[in-house]
Amino acid sequence: MPVTTAGWTKIAASDVPSNRRRGGDLRTLLSPATVKSTSGFMGVLTLEEGESVSEHYHPYSEEFLFLVSGRLTVRLDGEPVPVAPGEGLFIPKNVRHRLENKGEEPAFVVFHLGPLAPRPELGHVDTEPYPEPAGEVR
Repeated sequence: MPVTTAGWTKIAASDVPSNRRRGGDLRTLLSPATVKSTSGFMGVLTLEEGESVSEHYHPYSEEFLFLVSGRLTVRLDGEPVPVAPGEGLFIPKNVRHRLENKGEEPAFVVFHLGPLAPRPELGHVDTEPYPEPAGEVR
């Protein structure tokens, strides 16, 4: 349960719902919706072995990734960039990116995006279809 006092807020990943729409288990912890932030948002992503987040870009925001554990390949405008635990990756505005876990263990990522788009629906542009959820056929 979130804790708010004296203007600050602490939120656990288990306090926010999982968003699996684009692939993986993405949880936005600190955002305008959860803490009324005005400069950006932060969250975590878990990608199981073989999972990916579909390609997209952010026209208004830079993205900062930090890989805590596992292995990750991030495709930046189609070019693969391996990311190891303890490494950070900066993704500039308008750069298409796709996150892939080709390793044998879950990848755990912390991410931050900023500044915010003028409206939430403008902040994320998909460039490929969402991945099929496990066990489902559309």
